[in-house]
Amino acid sequence: MNQSLKGHEGRVMVIAWNEDYRKLTSSDEKGLIIVWSLHQGQWVEEMINNRNKSFVRDLKWTSDGQKICIAYEDGMVIVGSVEGTRLWGKVLDSRLSHMEWSPDGKFILFGTLDGDILVHDSKTSLFLHKLKIYCLTGEGDSSANSQDDRQLCGIKWYDGSQGYEDLTAPTLAICYKNGRCQLMTNELDDKPILIDTALKATAIEWNKSGSVLAIAGLSEVQGGSLSEDMDTAGQKTVSVVQLYSSRGQHMRTLRTPGSAIHGISWEGNGLRLAIAVDAFVYFAIVRPDYKWGYFNGTLVYSFTKWERPEHCVVFWNSQTEERHIKYVKRLVNIKAAGDHCLLVTKAQDTFAPSANAANEKYVLILCNKRGSPVDSKIVSVEPKHVQMTKNYLIVASDSQVFVWNHNQTSEESDMGIPSIPKSALTDTSNAAQDDDDEHLFHIDDTSFKGKTSRHDATNDSIVAVTCRNNFLLIARETGTLHLYSLPHITLCSKFVLKCRPIMLSLNCDTTRLSVIDHTGLFTLFALEMKEKKKTKGTKSHTIYQLSKIQKLDIERKECWDMIWAEDNPELYAVMQKENLYVFRGTAPEEPRRSAGYLCEFNELKIQAALLDAIMMDPENPQKEHLVNFATKSLRDTRDLLETVSIEDDFQYVSDNPHPILWKLLAEAALEKHEFKISYRAFVMCNDYHGVQFIKYLKQLDDTNKQNAEILAYFRKFDQAEQVYQKMDRSDLAIELRQRVGDWFGVLSLLRETDGNDELVNEAYNRIGDYFADRQKWSQSVKYYPKSRNYEKLVECYFRLEDYRKLENLIDKLPEGSPLLAKIGQKFASVGIGENAVKAYLRGGDTETAVNTCVELNQWDKAVELAEKYKFGKIETLLYQYANHLVDKNKLPEAIELYQKANRNTDAAKLISRLASKAGKLDKQPSTAKKLYVMAALEIEEFRSGILNEGLQGEASNALEGLLKHDMSTGFDKTLDNAWHGAEAYHYFMLAQRQLYQRDIDAALNTAARLMSYDDILSIVDVYSLIALASYYAQDFSTCSHAFSKLECQEENTPLREQAEKLAVEIFTRHPPKQSKQVLRSHAQCLKCGTPAFDYESKCSGCSARFQSCVVTGRTIFKENHWTCTVCKHQALESAVYKYKTCPMCHSKR
Repeated sequence: MNQSLKGHEGRVMVIAWNEDYRKLTSSDEKGLIIVWSLHQGQWVEEMINNRNKSFVRDLKWTSDGQKICIAYEDGMVIVGSVEGTRLWGKVLDSRLSHMEWSPDGKFILFGTLDGDILVHDSKTSLFLHKLKIYCLTGEGDSSANSQDDRQLCGIKWYDGSQGYEDLTAPTLAICYKNGRCQLMTNELDDKPILIDTALKATAIEWNKSGSVLAIAGLSEVQGGSLSEDMDTAGQKTVSVVQLYSSRGQHMRTLRTPGSAIHGISWEGNGLRLAIAVDAFVYFAIVRPDYKWGYFNGTLVYSFTKWERPEHCVVFWNSQTEERHIKYVKRLVNIKAAGDHCLLVTKAQDTFAPSANAANEKYVLILCNKRGSPVDSKIVSVEPKHVQMTKNYLIVASDSQVFVWNHNQTSEESDMGIPSIPKSALTDTSNAAQDDDDEHLFHIDDTSFKGKTSRHDATNDSIVAVTCRNNFLLIARETGTLHLYSLPHITLCSKFVLKCRPIMLSLNCDTTRLSVIDHTGLFTLFALEMKEKKKTKGTKSHTIYQLSKIQKLDIERKECWDMIWAEDNPELYAVMQKENLYVFRGTAPEEPRRSAGYLCEFNELKIQAALLDAIMMDPENPQKEHLVNFATKSLRDTRDLLETVSIEDDFQYVSDNPHPILWKLLAEAALEKHEFKISYRAFVMCNDYHGVQFIKYLKQLDDTNKQNAEILAYFRKFDQAEQVYQKMDRSDLAIELRQRVGDWFGVLSLLRETDGNDELVNEAYNRIGDYFADRQKWSQSVKYYPKSRNYEKLVECYFRLEDYRKLENLIDKLPEGSPLLAKIGQKFASVGIGENAVKAYLRGGDTETAVNTCVELNQWDKAVELAEKYKFGKIETLLYQYANHLVDKNKLPEAIELYQKANRNTDAAKLISRLASKAGKLDKQPSTAKKLYVMAALEIEEFRSGILNEGLQGEASNALEGLLKHDMSTGFDKTLDNAWHGAEAYHYFMLAQRQLYQRDIDAALNTAARLMSYDDILSIVDVYSLIALASYYAQDFSTCSHAFSKLECQEENTPLREQAEKLAVEIFTRHPPKQSKQVLRSHAQCLKCGTPAFDYESKCSGCSARFQSCVVTGRTIFKENHWTCTVCKHQALESAVYKYKTCPMCHSKR
């Protein structure tokens, strides 16, 4: 729209746009401020403010549009909200010229007319500090400069709304009218990047992504053709816009007509720059320097997200539509060529505060089309210029060049060698190498041996590099070009151009050189090389010298990209503004409208990537974002093939030869049955297959057959089949489908013609392979049974995890089939040992079956098979492994091993060892009892097994089993009476429980029973418990006896001393004779009639064993009792009725 904003009576001085709230703020020379908003298609006044004391020097909104700061020349500052509320106001002591918000809105920078920068807090308005200015003097003391040199041109701070290319890159730009500028990462940066633009600066502006800084002003040049005013003899003043990267590297110079530039502003997407010159507004198209590359059908590009610090790198396969996204920290550059792309990143440790430019490291990561690393290097060369070919990778700083021959890595990757970087992030920055894979040299070096140690700067910096075949070309700031031969890095020649190049490119045979300089001027040079043999010892190699360089008669202004054809040294494409020009030599074709970045030029077709469109939604690239342009000769040939005779087409292609044109002509002639011309065209494009196909067609005696074969050649298989069907030659149709691999079509034809069974089986098998190759196992499993391909069927069932059907195959296959072993391996790999053993046994491989059981830790089955098939090694292996576990103190694992192998006695021994440790060392009686119960159950299981064998066999077998039992338990007394240990800790805990329950007499009786278990329990523990129980029971006689036992233990121990002191204290008050007798006989032995105590486990007269109650701890004589079916222990009916499980073994009653 075009509307005059009525309301200002004076000249408008300052305007500011609020992107979030869509408001425009303007101020005139009389101090009137108006806030405009769009209403019904018209800009209307929303708010008006006028101080009438001074005029506004600068006003800006915060990045979120919530606040506005207004700076008046007299030092008055007002901060308000978007709703019009005044937040605070303050009068500063200095006269103001500029202001700027910090990206987070916490600080406000004020520029004074004296050139100082003042930092204030945005909430409290407090003065924080004065910014140090280094660009005027370089020492931080700006007082030495004249007043004119200290006038500010602008303060611009990138707000980070579109993310950051690099977290360490400067975002704060301060520029003075003398053309000097400093770039800072924040307001406290004491090492800013300094720029001298050599301009009389008038305006400064960051682009919307903070990657490009535009500085506009006036420049004095010698005889500039675009100048307007002559200041002195031979000097002219030119309006110029200089473009710099965020790191201060000069990118491009843009000259404009007019006397002076008054202001610049970037378009929202950063693709255009509006320039206010006099009474005109010019729009400059700015091509962003995206980080991108194209190789082997894959487009690689990066973008940033404001919520993430990393670069998002997308590998987009334009043919398959696959996208692989990688997040890369500190990405510097992307290049691609051949079958690989290069990601250049800054090493992580270079961000330490002590790091400096000389010590910085950079990582070169070579990736395949999926983004997986193939190889990598660490270099110390700052990658200001990066170039890549299918063989070489060149990284250059201002003075150093690193050359890496990555061809060997590429070949290994193509052969399927695992992509583990052989260099393993090798640091190549220091040590020299003797091979030809890597070279590092200084641009001022004249001899090249290994790697240079020079890191000094040069007065003539590198500005561009290119590489093609075995040539490396490096351009320097003065226009000097160095030509090197590869791989031996030999300086062939030097020559000088009358410009400062920013882009170099060699054609496919290195006879042409294209140059685009910093003003966008495209020029072309012809190169002539001379070969020369160089011999060193027994080795010789060829070097080249530039004998002649000639500038060709072609120039193009405002160019920003170019590409040479891969298959024709005379063809190249140039991007000029938003037009694509294709040249043959120096003759251009008509331009094509495009803003694409050139990817490749091959087979008379140019492919370009519309990166501007891709970056609108970078995570979802579309196929239309990659466009193809045909050259004029290709378009004309296609048109002529449809309009003129084939002979005229032949003549046109002969005049404009190219393999692709010959191919088009050959195929067109083939369709028209012009075999002679088709034959000649195939010969001209070196298509051996086409030549042989023409010979084959001539041998066919039937025109219909020729038509069908031609249709098949053009992949029109359905039409070719129809031709054969009309000829009633279904056999030829089937053969055609077989040749092209269309087995679905073969099967369909066989069903119609009742084909032979062998071919039907092959069709089923091939269709199954088709689905299997695509991992569609549920489809392939439908076809393999029909072709009886059991080998592939095994794989399908396994992939589908249909183990039931896989098991059924075992019975279907004949015994001894090799496929049974494969089935066994499949089952073993997923831990299904039973089916694996079944398969191995049916296949006759007993040894593998046993080994599988061992690997799966199924020792019971392994031992069973070993005994059944006389496999003697299993016992040795079992005990070796068990001893290994025991030596490693892994007793639970060893116990589990013995249990699985049905070695009950061995398991019981180890469990008893654990139980003893838990009871005596760890003082865990409950755990000790459980372990002893477990050991006893193992012995019971062993005994029951022996008895079962005896019942099933003869008397001799039963005797052999009993002898086996005696041998297994005879060497360990804990196993002879399996429940002895469990009883000991059971009664030990029962006595303590009774003591706590104040059942003192029962506790003493149970404690006295523990005297029979002194081989399991500690004597100290047993008699300490008896002494305690008898003391509370006032049975001081028994208590005295217990203390006597305690005092008979080791001499001079603290326990003995304590026992003696306690005994003296007790028995001086309670003599042992004056006590009641708790432990006395209550019954007689049923065999001999000898009186028996309640705590005795056997008769003192006839040694008959007494059963004890596991609930009360008393001996059972004639009372009614219950017997556990598992452990065989007994309990009084009157005491056990309230228990649901056995108190001893805890089995259910």
